Amino acid sequence: MKDDNRRECFVRSPHPIADLEKRLHHQPAAQQSQKMSTHSVSVVIPAYNTVAFLSQAVESVLDQTFTDFEIIIVADLRSDDIVQWVKQIAAPQIRLISQENQGRSVAFNHGIKLSQGEYVAFLDADDLWESTKLEKQLALFARDPKLGLVDTWMFLVDEQETVLSQSTTSFAGDVWLEMLKANLIACGSSPLVRRQCFDKVGWFEDIQGFEDWHLWTRIAAHYPFDVVEEPLVHHRQQSDSTARSLDLMISNRTQAIEDLYQSVPSDLLWKKRQSYGCAYLDTALLAYRSERYRQAISFFWRAFQSYPRFCLTKAHLKVLVKSLLYLWLGTQRSAQFKNVAQILLDSPEE
Repeated sequence: MKDDNRRECFVRSPHPIADLEKRLHHQPAAQQSQKMSTHSVSVVIPAYNTVAFLSQAVESVLDQTFTDFEIIIVADLRSDDIVQWVKQIAAPQIRLISQENQGRSVAFNHGIKLSQGEYVAFLDADDLWESTKLEKQLALFARDPKLGLVDTWMFLVDEQETVLSQSTTSFAGDVWLEMLKANLIACGSSPLVRRQCFDKVGWFEDIQGFEDWHLWTRIAAHYPFDVVEEPLVHHRQQSDSTARSLDLMISNRTQAIEDLYQSVPSDLLWKKRQSYGCAYLDTALLAYRSERYRQAISFFWRAFQSYPRFCLTKAHLKVLVKSLLYLWLGTQRSAQFKNVAQILLDSPEE
């Protein structure tokens, strides 16, 4: 399937709310009365944004080729439009939970607690699924009953659902050590998790921005993972995504690293340097892409101090040199060195 065809599936309707309500009220009776089976799925959606985004997310679940699911929407009590909209929908597979806005982790945990499915999926209200997502993930679970989590590739899209990039990370089996180093799962809306994993390792911790990685890593310590090598999720990048505090991000990631390594055997504690190296290097790259060159250089140096090997690649060294040039000369004067930059500094971040 071509990318254009994938995008057509998610073109925003002029009347998304009315269209979804009409769809829900006219579902076949057999589908509405379908009972939960041994391969049922609970889809947990925290809803703190607009009804327009939420209606698209819910519709992408209802479009699934696998239909034995329940949808648990956890809405902020202050989101009157969302609460009223959900209450007007007469669909037996949709359940509404209202709570004070206590953050994404609390919302997901509330949904997990009330879930009835053998598998649990998570969907942020501004993300979307391809129609075969659950079917293809469940096929991998059926092939290997030991799996704890099955991921998929994803498209990164903007607010207008234009595709910006695509994740293509592949992994299978015991990925715990790799997950300790850095998050292999690019999007929180892509994993499908076996329900028993939460009984084993617990739920989401309140570590803003890294609650997903923290939980997936704990699951990886006990269960093998797999991935559907196809982009089946559209993850929406909001316009203010790069405006977050980099210092807060690294502080939260540091908290996650320290917490995760409390249960790591002593002979593997040396790997903490790798985890810190990845953390600082990822933040340096984010700072560079946000044109915060002084911070990029600072985080790059901290990455080098933690684990030099990660920094000494051609691509990462180019980022460092570019940051130094931009900081020293300014972006306009640096443009005068275009020919030199083309030879030495070929777009390493892309």
